[in-house]
Amino acid sequence: MKNAINWFEISTSDLDKAQAFYEAVLGRTLRREAMGPSRLAVFPYDPAEGGVGGALLTDPSAPKPGSGGTLVYLDASPSLDAVLARVTPAGGQVALPRHALPPGMGFYAHIVDLDGNRVGLHALN
Repeated sequence: MKNAINWFEISTSDLDKAQAFYEAVLGRTLRREAMGPSRLAVFPYDPAEGGVGGALLTDPSAPKPGSGGTLVYLDASPSLDAVLARVTPAGGQVALPRHALPPGMGFYAHIVDLDGNRVGLHALN
C-alpha cells in the first residue's frame, strides 16, 4: 500500500462558496463533476504519479458539515504561511496556527472553512 488513503470528501452545504474558499486559500483550481445526485469540486491531483484525490461534496446523503468529524490534511505546498495568510480574507478561520513536526517532516496547521469543517494543512516549508 502506497498511501494510507485513496480518496476523501469534505461535505459542504454550498458548493459554489466552498469551492471559491478553497481555491482562494490554496491558490489552485478545483474541477466540477456530478455523479448521480452528488455534485463535487475535485482537488487537483495526479493519479498517474500515485497522487491521492478528494473533493468537496454536496449530496442529500452526505454527512453534515461541521467540526466534529474526521480530520483531513490538504497539501499547502510550497508555503504553509502563504496559504494561512489567505484563510481569513477568504472567510475562514485559523483554528491552530503553524506547528513544527519532527525534523524533515514539515509543518502543519488547522483551519475552519465556511461550513465549520476543521481541515488540516501540511507543507514542508
